[in-house]
Amino acid sequence: MNPDLDLGLERIIRAPLATVWNAWTDPSLLEQWWVPAPSRCRVDRLDLRPGGAFVTRLSDEGAEFVPHLDACFLAVDELERIVFTNAITSTWRPANPAPVAMTATITLNDHPDGTDYRMVVRHGDPEARAHHEKLGFAEGWGTVAGQLAALTESMAPR
Repeated sequence: MNPDLDLGLERIIRAPLATVWNAWTDPSLLEQWWVPAPSRCRVDRLDLRPGGAFVTRLSDEGAEFVPHLDACFLAVDELERIVFTNAITSTWRPANPAPVAMTATITLNDHPDGTDYRMVVRHGDPEARAHHEKLGFAEGWGTVAGQLAALTESMAPR
């Protein structure tokens, strides 16, 4: 991780790695945690393969669902890693996404307490990184990681 260009977070999720992976790869589960509550998410396309589409919509306060993310997967290593970018749309067109272009790498590893969940979000320049941090990267991405943990931990056998 380059501290001038990247933002990251990590946490231990007290759920099996396969359960956390399924929460990323099953659209009905992804919709439950992908955006900070009370906003709601709808998954339009989740084609989990290199070059596949990752398209979601967002609804705030019961309003109509509006575009949220139009991205493409760059790498998918089953039960280990997911890499996606919003710098390329789901139809392989160059994008200039708001609020910032990024490439996100999600890494999952077994941990004695469940799953070691790590995320690195890469930016093209220090200004984009600073802008994303100022917009609340830690709070927003931290909130959804917490929602992911809560969902998968509730699904884990006791």
